Amino acid sequence: MTDQLHTDLPRALRRALDLLAYPPDHPDVSLGYLDLLGHLPAADLAPEKNTGAIQAAWASGLGSMLYDNAQALARKVVSAWQLPIEWLSIPAGGVALDVGSGPGNVTAALARAAGAEGLALGVDISEPMLARAVSAAAADNVGFLRADAQQLPFRNEMFDAVISLAVLQLIPNPTTTVAEIVRVLKPGGRVAIMVPTAGLGGQLLRRLPNGGVNFFSEDDLGDTFEELGLVGVRAKTLGNIQWVRARKP
Repeated sequence: MTDQLHTDLPRALRRALDLLAYPPDHPDVSLGYLDLLGHLPAADLAPEKNTGAIQAAWASGLGSMLYDNAQALARKVVSAWQLPIEWLSIPAGGVALDVGSGPGNVTAALARAAGAEGLALGVDISEPMLARAVSAAAADNVGFLRADAQQLPFRNEMFDAVISLAVLQLIPNPTTTVAEIVRVLKPGGRVAIMVPTAGLGGQLLRRLPNGGVNFFSEDDLGDTFEELGLVGVRAKTLGNIQWVRARKP
């Protein structure tokens, strides 16, 4: 049905429409990604926005540029070091999701693991970052969507694997996003999330009034995984970076 109605869309985004809980009648892909912000079934369902001081700085023109470049660099460095693509065990032809996809390099790695018949989708809220991702990584099996990680636009149990790097610390209620990730993950699917842990810098930033950044203790994310019903939870911390992995039963 979707292929018949939207034959002018890139192949990856046509496939993405079939995964959406509320697919738009007139998809906005004018910038190369599917823009879903504002496309909610009701206005009162919009998730809480992060309005902290650090988020306000990022939202400024200069701050946005600095954040986008810092996020892109961080994802490239971290993805070259300890990126758990093999552990995610994405099946050939499988569907994977990158939450907070940044410049798209990790999304592209997911697509390579899924193969030509698979699909990897990246979700981000930053327009400059999405533009960079589309330019660098969009393909027949790689697509990008503008949406809020606190309210993923997909139907339940659509993805074989989900990954997220350095995003949860910028979300008002990280548990909301983790719950959304669990919701869209298929039974047997795997998730891997990387977050900063609260070293000395984190302790200092926690004292900022309404700073808008979360820093995690060693057990925070693993406990959240278990509370949401994930199994086989494993955490690995190196310096101020922690990977937490688990599987949906």
